Amino acid sequence: MNYKNKTVVRSMDILNLFIEHTELTFQEIIDLSGIPKTSVYRMLTSLEEMQFLEKGSDLKYRLGLIFLKFGSLVSSRIDLRQVAYPVMKELHDDVEEAINLIVIQGEEAVYIEKIDLKQKVRLFTAVGRTSPLYAGACSRIILSFQSDEKIRDYVEKTELRKFSEGTITDKEELYKLIEKARNDGYTVSYSELETHTSSVAAPIFDHNGNVIAGLSIAGIEANYQEDNVTIFSKKVIEAANEISFRLGYMK
Repeated sequence: MNYKNKTVVRSMDILNLFIEHTELTFQEIIDLSGIPKTSVYRMLTSLEEMQFLEKGSDLKYRLGLIFLKFGSLVSSRIDLRQVAYPVMKELHDDVEEAINLIVIQGEEAVYIEKIDLKQKVRLFTAVGRTSPLYAGACSRIILSFQSDEKIRDYVEKTELRKFSEGTITDKEELYKLIEKARNDGYTVSYSELETHTSSVAAPIFDHNGNVIAGLSIAGIEANYQEDNVTIFSKKVIEAANEISFRLGYMK
């Protein structure tokens, strides 16, 4: 049995209009919602009194500041690992490769979650392990989506030390890979942290549009040739986008 309150549902219909519209006039709300004029007037009055909406001197309605308070509370109570894990598990079951979740910590990246139950050959990665932001796909994808100023500051003051045969140690090459990652939405690494290992990573964004983590599919380098990279990159982007969406990110 459906016990939804009609007025509450219609009020939500009005608020949902502001997901795609920054501001709306009274008539625009009527036209877009399809709700009768008298009902819209009553609901707008109530929503304005409760500070869910505010009306400017131009007579246009906008979301009220109360949403900032609620948004801050929600975002502060979201556990990234808890949100990401079911998406990571689904991705792991699909590709049967290791799935890593990495966050930025100072000027390094740290692994905070990993799933590799179905991977035939285990990689030497573990929760708590750190890596430099320039080395490895999952670390570099976080670096790639920082501001231009932060990227320049980091690259120029960082010594690019070699960890394995594929580690990027040339700064011009690193800048090119960062630019490519921004254009493609993902990045790939080959033997950058460990020889004969590869990964494909995509960025995760919070509700403010800031990159807060990287998600990667990782495994033995032989499995990361052109065809598989095409498949893995699409899947890791979709998974990272889903986690971002669950964190409140709206493109």
